[in-house]
Amino acid sequence: MSNYDTFDFNRALPLINEDTEFFPLMSQEDEEEMNKEETPEILSILPLRNTVLFPGVVIPITVGRDKSIKLIKDAYRGDRMIGVVSQRDVAVEDPSFDQLNQVGTIALIIKMLQMPDGNTTVIIQGKQRFRLDEEVQSDPYIKATIQKFEEVRPKTDKEFKAIMASIKEMAMQIIQLSPNIPSEAGIAIKNIESPSFLINFISSNMNADVPAKQQMLEVANLRDRANMVMEHLTVELQMQELKNQIQSKVRVDLDKQQRDYFLNQQLKTIQEELGGNSPDLEIENLKGRAAKKKWAKEVGEHFTKELDKAGRMNPAAADYSVQINYLELLLELPWNDFTKDNFDLKRAQRILEKDHYGLDKVKKRIIEYLAVLKLKHNMKAPILCLVGPPGVGKTSLGKSIAKALGRKYVRMALGGIRDEAEIRGHRKTYIGAMPGRIIQSIKKSGTSNPVFVLDEIDKVGNDFRGDPSSALLEVLDPEQNNAFYDHYVEVDYDLSNVMFIATANSLSTIQPALLDRMEIIEVNGYTIEEKIEIAKQHLLPKQREQHGLSNKDISIKSTVLEKVIEDYTRESGVRGLEKKVGSLVRGIATKIAMEEEYSPAITKDDVEKILGAPIYDKDLYEGNEVAGVVTGLAWTQVGGDILFIEASLSPGKGKLSLTGNLGDVMKESATIAMAYLRAHASEFGIDYRLFDQWDVHVHVPAGATPKDGPSAGVTMLTALTSAFTQRQVKPHLAMTGEITLRGKVLPVGGIKEKILAAKRANIKDIILCKSNQKDILEIKESYIKDLNFHYVKEMKEVIDIALSKDKVKNPMNIIVTEPIKSVLN
Repeated sequence: MSNYDTFDFNRALPLINEDTEFFPLMSQEDEEEMNKEETPEILSILPLRNTVLFPGVVIPITVGRDKSIKLIKDAYRGDRMIGVVSQRDVAVEDPSFDQLNQVGTIALIIKMLQMPDGNTTVIIQGKQRFRLDEEVQSDPYIKATIQKFEEVRPKTDKEFKAIMASIKEMAMQIIQLSPNIPSEAGIAIKNIESPSFLINFISSNMNADVPAKQQMLEVANLRDRANMVMEHLTVELQMQELKNQIQSKVRVDLDKQQRDYFLNQQLKTIQEELGGNSPDLEIENLKGRAAKKKWAKEVGEHFTKELDKAGRMNPAAADYSVQINYLELLLELPWNDFTKDNFDLKRAQRILEKDHYGLDKVKKRIIEYLAVLKLKHNMKAPILCLVGPPGVGKTSLGKSIAKALGRKYVRMALGGIRDEAEIRGHRKTYIGAMPGRIIQSIKKSGTSNPVFVLDEIDKVGNDFRGDPSSALLEVLDPEQNNAFYDHYVEVDYDLSNVMFIATANSLSTIQPALLDRMEIIEVNGYTIEEKIEIAKQHLLPKQREQHGLSNKDISIKSTVLEKVIEDYTRESGVRGLEKKVGSLVRGIATKIAMEEEYSPAITKDDVEKILGAPIYDKDLYEGNEVAGVVTGLAWTQVGGDILFIEASLSPGKGKLSLTGNLGDVMKESATIAMAYLRAHASEFGIDYRLFDQWDVHVHVPAGATPKDGPSAGVTMLTALTSAFTQRQVKPHLAMTGEITLRGKVLPVGGIKEKILAAKRANIKDIILCKSNQKDILEIKESYIKDLNFHYVKEMKEVIDIALSKDKVKNPMNIIVTEPIKSVLN
């Protein structure tokens, strides 16, 4: 260990007790008395590294070398006198006699202290100078003979007094200018009377290196030594004054930005201590991550520009965190990062068949897309729009497509979105700005070519904040989305590799321009046979797994599933069916948990015990014993349904009344049907005078339910014709289609859903427009084998097919008058 022997006045004073036999400030008499003391012939020599001891000066030193510790202990037990000499080379750990300076100081050990850290601290006071003569011993420590070093005292003339006064004054000024020197030092210097001790005291404490102090110690003439001290003090005073001037100037010029800078430097240090990243490290980290990105040249240049801007910003400013978040987004976006497509078409076909039963048209389209992509290896992704009622598997179909392609899957729900910024993002200048949900979803997927499902695109709204559906025009246009512009990102992003799949329940609410950009694929409702297979292959296994049951715990036959479908659900999809199957599984799970006896094979009786009484009547069809009642077919957002149109006559003046919460289109259909019937009354055997003497009331039951659509024209006309001719409609017959004033029957949509609704209601005959025959051909023959279709072009054909030849026998108790006697009789 080393001897740390630099004098510290603050540390020296408390170590000196009142019972110490000396006073640190020597008077001239004390100095003369000390000089009269005899000089010993042999002394133990203590080498010092970092300081020089002057006569009369008290310093504390810490000794750490084994030789030094033994020397101090031996001397402390003896006369306490030692010789203190500075070593020439401070780097030498164990100096020899030849490596010591020749002039040293005899020292008295005043006190020895054992410090808490295990080191030994001694307080020594210099007595007289000496010169080394010969080495007597080197082990365990150095002993040497010495000679007294005589000091030359000058005459006390005016010049010497002036020198001493100048030294004292400069020392006092240095103490005042330097904040590191304690004020006690100034008091001590002021009270020193002896010129020799004053010079020794200042020499010991001045800011000079060990060689300079050793040189002062070796000067015998006090006047010469005083001049050397004054030179050092003059330089020190000038340095202190210059330093204070610079500090004062800097303090004046220090503005707010500089103060913030220093505070930020402190904050950076604190963050590093706490384990956080300083702003500089954060910027370097962003730069390193940017070097690994595969983005385009213009994107890289934009990022570098924004990164440089962040480097110039004050980290404490509010905009700094906004800028860092923006740079983080640019780095997290998957620029030109793609997943590899799986072109195994047979595997893709197996996945689609496994995940979804039916939907042959959709599956065929997906396989076509994969086939072209496999051959070309580069194809602008098509924008598919799956349209159909709820619960038919549109959204889950997107997952299957992603699985078949080997791509990441992203879903974005558009229902209720009214703010354009949800699509295009906010500008960075706004408070709380963020990118649009398109960019956020791409970032979340981590790839530039995911399968992106835009769910419920028909439910996008608009208000004063913009029109999101218009913002989607660029997203869903294969010719434009290769340079999609998000307000937050501020650079174009390529969406042409994303496979967008939109889902909708209805096309009527989609903006025409947006609809034009998508390829429409209808996902129709399921037949009972399809629902049974879906329940067996997908719904039941899923519910068993969710409720902790195995295959042997529960089984449901097809006949039981058919009962559940017909008596407890009324939908085109299978969402309600899944809930009912879940109820059956929970019923069995409860019995197993309660350790009750049960049969794993669920019967029809078990269905009624668990689900309760049937909710829906299987045979919804109502008899047509009354003239004027016709069964129509309708399309709703939840699938197909049947409706009844009733027409009745009452004495009046030919007024037409329409009830049943009808929309404008259905009201117009009734008006057209009435006008056509008036114009062709004779063709249907109706006396034209009836129209002026009888009021007509057309009603569509379930008046609380709004009804509208262009598919009830033929039904309206048939009901009116039946009422006026009193010919009832043939049983188990339904129809759909629109009419014109010329009597033409026009095709309508939603045919598959309507056919499924007719089959559920036990309808046997269906009248359709001839143009709708192509829609029937898309339905599997096994699903419609019990139905009889009648394709028509003219309204006359509808009347001939729908109305029976026989008339009812005055079922409405109409008062018979001459003009209609021929009709009723």
